[in-house]
Amino acid sequence: MQKKSSNKPSYPRRPGPPQQVRIIGGAWKRTPLPVLDAFGLRPTPDRVRETVFNWIRHQLDGDWDSLDCLDLFAGSGALGFEAASRGVRSVTMIDTLGPVVRQLETIKDKLKADNVKILRADALAVARDLAQRGQRFDLIFLDPPYQQDFLSQALPLCASLLKEGGLVYAESGAALPFAETEQDETPAWLSGWQPVRGDKAGMVHFYLLKLH
Repeated sequence: MQKKSSNKPSYPRRPGPPQQVRIIGGAWKRTPLPVLDAFGLRPTPDRVRETVFNWIRHQLDGDWDSLDCLDLFAGSGALGFEAASRGVRSVTMIDTLGPVVRQLETIKDKLKADNVKILRADALAVARDLAQRGQRFDLIFLDPPYQQDFLSQALPLCASLLKEGGLVYAESGAALPFAETEQDETPAWLSGWQPVRGDKAGMVHFYLLKLH
């Protein structure tokens, strides 16, 4: 019998020793964040986060305490806890896997991160629900498992979730296919978005995006 396809992110096993990343800046600077081996989570590397948060600080004038953030595919929590460490007003972190969510809750309790809310739920369903309820964010993190087409599904939903002037951080295993010439065509799921900044580190392509 053919198995039904799943809409949930899956994290293939990662061989090798236990892994961890660290918070780069803010109140919890240098705090290590463990990465679950069982699910092979692929956290945003330290140096990439340092670059990205410098970009964000420049774009939003470093006014962290007025920002509301959404981390749709939280995983290790590296992006969400980094934002919380820098004093954002709120971070809502979403993941669908029980062991991942339990570890995020453990980290939250250890840090006494009162500005962090963690939900175990389907990211795309939550995004649709939040949009329907009129909830809006200044900053949205999109770092889903690569090669599962979640970015093309999630990014269009973010257009209804951003406050005016808000930003989306998007990470991918391939360059986003923005049209580079008049003969090229940007895919529909990217239409309306423009890259503010973008770079590549190893196999990681990462962008700061805003709406036209």
